[in-house]
Amino acid sequence: MSRMIDLIKQSAVPANVMRSAARGALSLPPVEMVEILVYLSAHQMFGEQARLSLAGYDEAAMKEVASDPLTPVQILEYMAAPQNVRPALLPMLLENSSLPEQSLLELARSKSVGLIGAMLASDRIRRSRAVLDVLLANHELDDRMQAQVTDALARLTSMPHDVLASEVGSDEDILAIDEDVATYLTEHAAEIAAEEAKGFELVDLSEDEKKELQAQVVVAAKEKEKSDKSRMSPLQRIAQMSVGDRVQLGMKGSREDRYILIRDGSKVVSSAVLESPKVTDQEVEMFASMKNVQQSVLRGIASKRKFIKLYAVMRALTANPRCPLDVALPIMKSLLVQDLRNLSMNKNVPDTLRKVAFKMYKEKSSTK
Repeated sequence: MSRMIDLIKQSAVPANVMRSAARGALSLPPVEMVEILVYLSAHQMFGEQARLSLAGYDEAAMKEVASDPLTPVQILEYMAAPQNVRPALLPMLLENSSLPEQSLLELARSKSVGLIGAMLASDRIRRSRAVLDVLLANHELDDRMQAQVTDALARLTSMPHDVLASEVGSDEDILAIDEDVATYLTEHAAEIAAEEAKGFELVDLSEDEKKELQAQVVVAAKEKEKSDKSRMSPLQRIAQMSVGDRVQLGMKGSREDRYILIRDGSKVVSSAVLESPKVTDQEVEMFASMKNVQQSVLRGIASKRKFIKLYAVMRALTANPRCPLDVALPIMKSLLVQDLRNLSMNKNVPDTLRKVAFKMYKEKSSTK
């Protein structure tokens, strides 16, 4: 028997049922009702009512949905969007392992002091160097919050030796990375030379990032010399580097360096990040879900067998609106039924992808 969400997506229900659905008045389990409301939130006729229903939906039921790792990613992303997030649900959302790190990074740029305070109380946030770096650049932080972020970063930096070893590696590992860097620099020497004349830029700079870079330019102009690099943010420090230096940093640097450089406007730099022996599976999954990277990054991830064999990466690529169709379509064949269903209701991806996902979902469901 077809689920109500499938019937609604096929416009196979009467208008009065659609109105009831937009009011959240159908007799369905909370997660199914919320899933329908999230889908209808982008509907031309019923979108406004659906968004109002979600904003006022039963809090206990919403907490259950927000904390369940089996909740579809699209629902969690909607609930965690800065314009939709409800303070009472935020602690559950932040600790839900199924909420992508990209959503956490978007929250970290919020102008809401209350939201930032809730993030700083989260264990998951305090363990994420990438999110902490974004929080540290947030101009809404007061002195107390800034001290909390700085302290959390210091704790990550002063991890026990055995934990740090996994990031730094042995002397042999360091030598191997140096060899990889030398090889990459040699193979891409012409591209690097061609890019050197261009200025530093990131894909889809946020307003806060623009202010951060502008502030560094102003400081440097006043001092009429290079600013003290020890006082620069990672973004400001990277902005002063040459293309060749950014390539080396992308392959040898830290996690926060890779998070910035994967968005580098120079393809030879962002590609170098994917060649880094230090990049982790979790980072690649995050890169695959990022909407502010060049398409060449997503193609690069899909072209590497060590990355594309990871199911979470395949799922993230197909759900990314920036992923080219010729990359996403072949990957979809490997998706599970649940993820095909989620993809078929994802309003952010191209219509072609949604239609193919729905067809595959129906075929796999009937076969099952």
